[in-house]
Order: sequence, then structure tokens, then C-alpha cells
Amino acid sequence: MERISDMINRMKNNQNFQERFAAIRAEILQHPDVKAFIKEHHGAITSSIIDRSLGKLYEYITQSKNCRECSSLEECKSIIPGYEPKLVLKNDGIDVHYVPCRHKILADKKKEAEKLIQCIHVPREILAANFSEVTLETPGRIKAVKKAEQFVEQYDPDRFQRGLYLHGPFGTGKTYLLGAIANALALKKVPSMIVYVPEFIREMKQSIHDRTLEEKIQIIKTAPVLMFDDIGAESMSSWVRDEVYGPILQYRMLEKLPTFFTSNFDLKELEHHLTYTQRGEEEKLKAGRIIERILFLAEPVQY
Repeated sequence: MERISDMINRMKNNQNFQERFAAIRAEILQHPDVKAFIKEHHGAITSSIIDRSLGKLYEYITQSKNCRECSSLEECKSIIPGYEPKLVLKNDGIDVHYVPCRHKILADKKKEAEKLIQCIHVPREILAANFSEVTLETPGRIKAVKKAEQFVEQYDPDRFQRGLYLHGPFGTGKTYLLGAIANALALKKVPSMIVYVPEFIREMKQSIHDRTLEEKIQIIKTAPVLMFDDIGAESMSSWVRDEVYGPILQYRMLEKLPTFFTSNFDLKELEHHLTYTQRGEEEKLKAGRIIERILFLAEPVQY
């Protein structure tokens, strides 16, 4: 049986093979990336190194073509999904190393950013929100987006900035704007927490029985940037106002931690909501204290 090495040597002596080999070699060496790599390592790359490395160079050309034509990580055709080829020079030849491509780098950054955003009872889809997708249909929205972008740009953990109290009708995109703020902050490595208030309050009530209430309130009140979504939509009781909202907002006011709110109520309507409990109790003074804390922490903007 003929050995493979003998067969290759015999083929090399074949004129047709030599012609095809020379054509393939010339085509590889004409590739812009290959030419640039050889020029970069001028003097270190010999003709024999090139001949020994033609297989690797051909692999690079094939894989880099796939990467250039790739439009997303989901469509990746690379040998190693999410990685693109890079030519490297070794002592005995040219090799191909695979490094993260631009799509994988962006995807990894997005995953890293998502880890910085805690969503409590808020759909994870909100993490796709960004300022460029916010519809600017009213002066209030234009003002809100401008102030939100300014907040992100100027955020400094050592310098207090008021958040926003966004109020307006249901379905106007208030929650989406919170997501855009959180997403933009995450890209700056700033953690935040978005809390959907009605479900959060229900969970707090259940936490009384498993004795985790204080622990959960501690997590909420110490978030670097906290966002209360849909405050005022919960069933009001003196316990919710005085034992949940009170300690959280008082702590954040004393520690000067930025806080955002969205609500269907303006502050006057929210104060009325906080004043009257389900039992019919009327406590204007306690409701007024909550409003004072909100005003300290956030600027009202009609959305």
C-alpha cells in the first residue's frame, strides 16, 4: 500500500498539480489581510514558512469571509461560534487564533449590563429599552428624556442627583423610559433596580410570614439607583405607607440615593391615595411626609 507522503511527493511531481498549487498559493498571497500580515512581519516570514502555512492561511481566508458576511451572532458560521480568525506568527510558521468577534463582544457587554439591572416583577424585555426608541410626542416626554439622559451622563455616586417622578396616563411609555435609564446606567457599570410596585407590595405582605421582610426592604432601600414603577396602583394600607414606603424613602433621602418613580397619579392625587386606607382611615400628615420624601428624591414631570 502506498504511503500518503509518497503519494503527495508523487503528486508534487505532477505538472497539473504544481500548476494548481501555484495558482492557489498566488491567490492566497493576494488576499489583502494576508498581504498586510506578511508586510507587517517583513523579514521574519520566509517563502518556506509561507509554504508550510498555506493550509492555515486558506483557513483564515475562508473563515474571515464568513465573518465579514455575518450580520448577527445567531447567524455565525465560524468554526467556533462567536469567534473570528486572527493570523499569528509562530517560530515555525503562521497559525490562526480565534478571538471574540464584534457581535460576541456586544452580546457579552449586553449580558454583563443585564446583570447590573435587577428587575423585581418587571418583564426582562424592558432591558432592551434605549433612549433612541422613546417616542417624543409631547413636551413632557421631551423634557423627561432630556433630564433622564442628563442624569445618566452626570451620574456620580458621590454627588446626589434627583431622579424623576413621571406621571401620566396608562400606556404612555413611562416604564420603558425607566428601562432605558437602567440600560444606559448599566453600560457605565452602574447597578440599578426596577420594582413593579403592586406585585412588590404583595410580596412584602407574604414576607411577613417567612420572616424575610426586613431583609428584602434592606435590599430595596440600599440600591444605588432605585426605580419604583407604577406607585399608586397598589392597595393602600397604613402598613404599606408607614412600614414599607416610609423606611425605604427615609433611608434614601438621608443617604441621598437617586430614586425614580412612575405613576398614573400626579403628586396631589398620590397624596390623596396615600391618605385614605382601605379601612377608610384618613391620615393626611403621614401621607404628606411620604410626598415630601418623594419631592426630595425626584423631580415631577408630566409624561
